[in-house]
Amino acid sequence: MKTKLKIGIFCLVVISFFGCSNNDNEVNQEKSIIGTWQLVETYQSAGGPGNWSSVDNGYKYTFLDNRTFSSNRFSECTYGTYSIESNVLTLIYGCEGFTTGIENSAGVFIEKINFESKYLFINPTYIFCVEGCAYKFKKINSAP
Repeated sequence: MKTKLKIGIFCLVVISFFGCSNNDNEVNQEKSIIGTWQLVETYQSAGGPGNWSSVDNGYKYTFLDNRTFSSNRFSECTYGTYSIESNVLTLIYGCEGFTTGIENSAGVFIEKINFESKYLFINPTYIFCVEGCAYKFKKINSAP
């Protein structure tokens, strides 16, 4: 009888190890900013209904887990640090004196972010868009 009990417990332990899937890990990967993202579409409106437009060879962001990033968005400055809090991404470019003139503070870009179906949507807070504007990025590399 003790042997059957031990075998039963062993089987339950084995089933619990192999019965769990890695789907949770996949979901976390989909919602992780870590990796390289490329701009694939932009959403713009001039006061009327907006629409998405495809972007060929869009600029890229690479986010590392040490809270640094690189990007080819601006040729004048290609690196910096980032933070995320409550779906707000703050990019602080690391080049002294860097500014584009559109951001609130020189070299600091504050974006609202959202993950949907393997895409990263970025909505700038520093640009006034009457009917909204957004950037759609596709992850092209998970582990830079």
